[in-house]
This record gives sequence, structure tokens and C-alpha cells, in this order.
Amino acid sequence: MIFMTEEEKKTELVRVFQLNDEKAEFEELEIEEGIRLYEILNAKLILYFINAETYRSFIWAGSESSTRMKFIAANKASSIRDRLGPAIKISTVDQNDETLPFKIMVGLEKEETFEEEQTGPAYEGKAEDEVLLKNLTLEKIVLLLEKIGLPDGYRREMVIDGNNIYGYLESHKEYLGQIIKERKLYRLKDTVPDGPYLAKELIPRILISYNKVVLTELIRKLTPEEIQLKNDEETKIYALNAGTSFKT
Repeated sequence: MIFMTEEEKKTELVRVFQLNDEKAEFEELEIEEGIRLYEILNAKLILYFINAETYRSFIWAGSESSTRMKFIAANKASSIRDRLGPAIKISTVDQNDETLPFKIMVGLEKEETFEEEQTGPAYEGKAEDEVLLKNLTLEKIVLLLEKIGLPDGYRREMVIDGNNIYGYLESHKEYLGQIIKERKLYRLKDTVPDGPYLAKELIPRILISYNKVVLTELIRKLTPEEIQLKNDEETKIYALNAGTSFKT
């Protein structure tokens, strides 16, 4: 009997499609037993990895793929997604600029369980971070939030800095012909009442550096419907940017 690791079991749930440039369609690949998903990455290809169990999928574009191929991929991936599960999120990654969630999906990195008890600091302070942490302004807080990212399927609702609590907002703006994501914090006035506050359905996440609490953020798990709406929005923006990487 052959025993599989948890990572191997998860990669078995991933279906892979390759963009056929001539037909302008994705074709599903049969992955041979024993082949790791990251081993099929090729600079000339565009591949679509989809895991319906985790509601995640990625369009991976090789460094030698054309803008035309990327544009076609952005449009064709949604039809595959809708067939397998309309709430599945579609993200785009380029070769040599892969995100951690994508690396986990293809087996390049191991997944860290978000709800496991932490045995050490959630954030390792470095020299360049110490400069950033001094005299935090709202702009610097936003930079920190971009740096630490979010667990997949979650949304940042509030951020607490010392005695101050802020709302968090993401919006899209056009800049130099490209649509980019803009993040900002805003002060909450009457949203949070005085007295004990029970943050219902919100999960606290603490940013720690050198055993000091830097920030506390309250995050919320997205519903499948919200994941679908977010996915549709990012797919449209990717297409509008004519196949260039979505700027986050």
C-alpha cells in the first residue's frame, strides 16, 4: 500500500488545462502518476490550475507566452470555472512572480494551517522592517498590510493601531492606462460603539515584531458568493489590462 502525504492528496484534486494557441481553447492535461505539478511548468505555455475543493484556481503564464495568449486565457478560463464551480476564484500569476498560494497548489511550498496554535512570532522583524515600523503613518500601515497579505478566502475589515481603529477599503483606479488596486485606511467614527465590542464573525490576527504587538487586524471569511463576485471582478480587470499581470 502506498501512503500519500497531505500535500500529495491536495495536488491530486487539482485539474490542469493547457491553452492551445491555435484553437484558442484550454485542453485538459492528464498528469502521469508521480509527476509533481510544478514539473510541468514551461516558459512557452499558459496553464490553468483549478481546485474545486478549495474554490481556488490560477492562470499561470510562462515568460515566453504572448500578450495575445494571456488575453485569450483570461477570457476562456471563466467558462471552465463555471462548469466546475462558479464560486471558484480565478487568480493570475506570471513565471518568476508566483504567489505563495500558487506555489502551495503546485507543490513548491508547504501549506501552513491558519488556525493552528502559533508557537512563535507571526512576523519576523528584519532591519528594513524596523525602519518601516518607526512612527507608523497610515501610508506605512497600508504598506505593512500589503507585505503580510491575507489568507486565501478572507477579507480585511478593520485594523487596530494602538488606541486607534480604522476601516480598510480596497478600490480600483486607472493609472497610465492600467487598472490598479488602491488600498487605504479610514477612521471609524460611529461604526464601533463605546463599551465592550464583540467582533462577531471577525477573526483577530496579530502582527508581531520582536515580541511586540505592531498591529491587530480583524478579518472575515468570505462567502462563496463573495468569492465569485471578487473573482469575476478580477477576471474583468485582467482582460481590460490586455493580459498584463493584475497589479495588487
